[in-house]
Amino acid sequence: MNQVTPPVYQSGFGNGFESEALAGALPVGRNSPQRCAYGLYAEQLSGSPFTAPRARNERSWLYRIRPTVAHWGAFEPVAMPGWLTAPVAPAAVPLGPLRWDPLPVDEAAGLSFVEGVQTITTAGDAHAQAGMGVHVYRITQSMQDAYFANADGEMLFVPQLGGLRLATEFGVIELTPGEIAVIPRGIKFRVELLGGPARGYVCENYGAAFTLPERGAIGANCLANPRDFLTPVAAYEDREVPSRMTVKWGGVFHTAEIGQSPLDVVAWHGNYVPYKYDLKRFSPVGPLLFDHADPSIFTVLTSASETPGTANIDFVIFPERWMVAENTFRPPWFHMNVMSEFMGLIEGVYDAKTGGGFVPGGFSLHNTMLPHGPDRDAFEAASAARLAPHKLENTLAFMFESRFPQRVSPFAAAAPQLQAEYTQYGARLQRHFDPTRREAGAP
Repeated sequence: MNQVTPPVYQSGFGNGFESEALAGALPVGRNSPQRCAYGLYAEQLSGSPFTAPRARNERSWLYRIRPTVAHWGAFEPVAMPGWLTAPVAPAAVPLGPLRWDPLPVDEAAGLSFVEGVQTITTAGDAHAQAGMGVHVYRITQSMQDAYFANADGEMLFVPQLGGLRLATEFGVIELTPGEIAVIPRGIKFRVELLGGPARGYVCENYGAAFTLPERGAIGANCLANPRDFLTPVAAYEDREVPSRMTVKWGGVFHTAEIGQSPLDVVAWHGNYVPYKYDLKRFSPVGPLLFDHADPSIFTVLTSASETPGTANIDFVIFPERWMVAENTFRPPWFHMNVMSEFMGLIEGVYDAKTGGGFVPGGFSLHNTMLPHGPDRDAFEAASAARLAPHKLENTLAFMFESRFPQRVSPFAAAAPQLQAEYTQYGARLQRHFDPTRREAGAP
């Protein structure tokens, strides 16, 4: 069902929001009155334990035509073989860096969102509420009178091709490549196309909810600013039509036929809400004199673990930005990392992979303590470049980084898009060592 008017948003992150589609639908002074206005039901949706500290307590009150239990039909398990949930036995893949070409969209003909999700990696254990699943979605048709809720984790959408309309219990979110959206766990929604077929990435976060990272010495400004995050306003559906509800719970999909739309929230207030963010509003910081700063300065959102400073997931982007450091190798350096890194490319060229093979819609995996770094073309060009101020343009890459090793799915391990030669790309780097010359050698 297409929206006649464009969606409306509120700005801010983690605030206590409120919204009503009918005047007076929100009760004043009490969350659960004896009788709600308009004959609505009051329902609380909690995204954290009741006794979580105030700063980390997440919940929303919903005032709806029917409570969720009335949208609960006779559920039966249904197979979704493309969508896996950790823990998953690892598939056999070469030990080293891995990279894939984009998955073709035409292979997804006739698939809506839930059926069009394909798992690439998993990490941790969803049952222990730790780790993540990384998926690629390919959609060629909108969900019609069909709805989905994920009880296993919140979902971070990163579109790469085509736009999406996410009709949620809280209102409508539209997003296009260069924007992201987060749907917290348990929230019901429908995915529609904004035009033609769509492809993108989804991070299914089993752990602590995404939040803004601490800025530390950066201080009060830059990176992602709270005011740039947008939450929808109430836009309910009162539709008495045969519909299908699918719920993902414990790694198993369950489907039931219901008699109406479950997106029937007329008013709501709270801080457990879906939201979107335009990545072009991210304000990067970097080295102004010399050295290459750690990629943590590009963190947009983070999911904390019980170990301070060690993320369950970091969502990191590499946007357009100025490079000004002197006497410095500017692209990412060669390194090995205790964190695992899944990287995707939304547009343009990534500055550490200029030799081809990493294209928009593609993705790579540099797993825990496995070596990686720039390819030969990027290394030689950056080593010989004139170090004048230079702006990286037409580029937007991202990374899902986790403290957990990522296990490659059987589909991804067998996919023809897996680049067999990438595991050994370091073999193309030339030897420049000369013990008779102390000055810096040139490639």
